[in-house]
Parts: sequence; C-alpha cells; structure tokens
Amino acid sequence: MTATLVKEASRPAAASTDDVRRRPRRRGRIIALLFVLPALLLLGALVVYPVLFSVGRSFFDASGTRFVGGENYAEMFRDPATLKAVRNTAIWVVVAPTLLTGLGLILAVLVEKVRWATAFKLLLFMPMAVSFLAAGIIFRLAYDEDPDKGVLNAAVVSVHDAFTGTSSYPTARARDGQGLTKQPDGAYRTTAALAPGDTVTLGLVGVQPKDLPGGAEPAHAAADRTSGPDELRGVVYLDFTPGGGGEQGRVDRRESGLPEMRVEAVRDGEAVASTTTASDGSFRFDGLSDGSYTLRLPASNFAPPYEGVSWLGPALVTPAIIGAYLWIWTGFAMVLIGAGLSTLPRDALEAARMDGANEWQIFRRITVPLLAPVLTVVFVTLVINVMKVFDLVYIIAPGPVQEDATVLATQMWLVSFGGGNNQGLGSALGVLLLLLVVPAMVFNVRRFRRSQR
Repeated sequence: MTATLVKEASRPAAASTDDVRRRPRRRGRIIALLFVLPALLLLGALVVYPVLFSVGRSFFDASGTRFVGGENYAEMFRDPATLKAVRNTAIWVVVAPTLLTGLGLILAVLVEKVRWATAFKLLLFMPMAVSFLAAGIIFRLAYDEDPDKGVLNAAVVSVHDAFTGTSSYPTARARDGQGLTKQPDGAYRTTAALAPGDTVTLGLVGVQPKDLPGGAEPAHAAADRTSGPDELRGVVYLDFTPGGGGEQGRVDRRESGLPEMRVEAVRDGEAVASTTTASDGSFRFDGLSDGSYTLRLPASNFAPPYEGVSWLGPALVTPAIIGAYLWIWTGFAMVLIGAGLSTLPRDALEAARMDGANEWQIFRRITVPLLAPVLTVVFVTLVINVMKVFDLVYIIAPGPVQEDATVLATQMWLVSFGGGNNQGLGSALGVLLLLLVVPAMVFNVRRFRRSQR
C-alpha cells in the first residue's frame, strides 16, 4: 500500500520534469520557424507559386481561357523552332561543361607551377564580374564581320593577307570596246593578237584616284616607249583624267599607271610568261619566240578583299556564343578545381615521383582520379547553368540568325513575350526546361549530402 502511494505521488513530478525539458525545445523550434518564415514566404512567392502557376498555365490556350490539356506539349515538339532549340540546348549541355571542366582542370594544375599564381587566378576570374549583358555586347562587337570593327576578323584578315596577299584593284573593270574582254573566271584578255615588237595600252576604269597604291606614277612616258624586236611591251593605266578631259582609250598626261598589276602572255590557251607592272604601270616580256600572243590580266588582280570569317552566320553562331561563355566561366571552373587540388595528399604525389612516374602519369593516374568528386560537382553545376543560358544568346546572335542560335530559354521568351504572345506554349517550354534541370539539381544535392556525411 505504501509503495503504491509513493508511485502515484512520483508520477506528476516526473511528468512536470518532462514538460520542463520539452518547453525549451518547443520554444527553440518556434523561434527558428519565425526566423525562417520570411525566407519561406519569399521562396514561396518567387519560386513555388510561379512554378505551380506555370504548370497550370501550360494546360490552357494562348488567351488562358480555354483548357487544352496536353496540346501545348504536343505542339512544342511539332514546332521546328522548338526542335532546333532542343538540339542547340543539347549541344550546349555536351560541349560547354566538358570544355570548361577540362580547361579549368588544366589551368588549375598549371597555375600551381606559376610564380604569380594569385595574379593569374585573379586575371582569369575577372570576367565573372562582368554581367552577361556587357559580355554579350563585347563579343557582339568582337565577332563583327567588318574587319574595321570586329577584332577577331581584323586578326584573321591580317594573317590571311600576310600569307596570300590581297588585290589592289577589286573594283577595276575594262571599258567596253577598248580592246579587253572579260572572261568567265573574272580575268580580262586582249581581243587583238599581238607579236614581239608590239606595244599595247590596257586601260581600266572603276578605281578611285585616292585608292591607287602609294608610289603610282603617270603612265604617259611609259606609253611612248617602243618595243624592241624580241620584246612585247605595254602599260596598264587608269583611263580616267582627274577633273575631266582626256580621251578614252588614249594615255593622257595626267593619267596614272596601275602598279603591281599581274600580266600574263598567253599562247594557245596557256600562259607562257608573266610579269608585274612597275610604278608607272609599264610591263615588258623579253625573249618571246615568234608567233601570235594575247595578254591576260588574271582574275586575282580584281578579287574582292578577304573579309574574314562569318562568326555570327548560321553555321558558326552557336560555337561563337559558346566561346563567349567559356571566356566568362573558365575562371570559375579553375578556382573550384584549384581548391580541390589544394586538398590532395601531397605524400601520394611525392611517392609517385619517387617511384619514377612522370608528370603526365601523375596527372592521369593520381590527380584526375582523386579530383573526380570535384570535377563531377563542377560539371553538373555548369550543366544546370548552361540549360538556363539566355542573355548571351539573345544579345550576340543577330536577328536573321536568332532562330539558328536559339536555346530553350530564349525560345520560351520568344514564344511568350517576343512576338509569339502564347503564354500557354511558353509555359510548357518552361516546364520542359524545369524537368531537364531538376535531375541535375537532385544529383548535385545528393552528392553534396554524401560528401558532408
């Protein structure tokens, strides 16, 4: 009886002790919830609600008044522009993260051996501080097809002209009925047959006096020279007198010769001799055998100047934009991989060197396998990022090739707000983009949790 009374008396005391212990925990949870509540409300308003609204909106027509079920999703894969956007997005996902991860790995390894490693990292990371809008404008100018504006084409044209040269007379042409006829390949050929001992004048027009090469001299004196019995002499000149006057087909005193013009002597359809005009436009062929010849001004004299590469044309616009993306994000990949590289066990690397392994073997068999978790995180993070790329594509790609460069993010905007005004189809594209991004995000989160454990 006494024991029973003791037990009954002790129960309220034990219960009150448990309540005392639970009360601080409950209070702590409430306080934590109050601190988290603003962030949850903001997350719900800016993320959860738009996602749910977009999913619901994707089942309605363009006006949002008629329920169409999965029609928008079916239309999405019937539209050639959307299929092209899916293809371009796949190219981005495969190419950009792979190149960035590889470049980041190589640079991170090389930076370790550079004396000014911090300054080098800062230099490569600086493009991350540039907004995509500014970077897009920079590369739009850099990719400009006009060599006077686009720095890349200016470099390409300079290298090309250094090795192959360029024509000085792309606009030159012969007057009709003045002894020269144009050939199908763009060359000009004399109509009359010539023989050693003859002198010929070849007049051209279409060249502005200000565009003449430096050092061009008047052609009048050269036209008055006579040929020897075993030579064929002539002059190529600009058949135009500044200020008016002069006679067509005749070399006047103020008319200039055309220097550096290539001339060929042709016999039986084959060029048997060639030369280049002097500063006064004169040329001469020595040692020609007796017979009939014609003179030819090759098409290379009139070839248009090399304009470089059409970086923003339909064929290269996507690789060009990916190049701009690499410029921005290479520093990010390098810094993250470099952080992982700094945690590698140095004793393993030194042991490999002591065993006679060279740097390439150490890199391939030790460094890369140990960095695999970091490389995976960088790669997956970049995959998520490139799926959402919009700014660079929209700014760099010119209007005529916008469709050739479009990705899912730009296609979603164009369909919804850029002229399509079909928010139903645009919402379906947004849902598709979300479904493509979610697996990569889940993979990244799970890997992060495993690494934390």
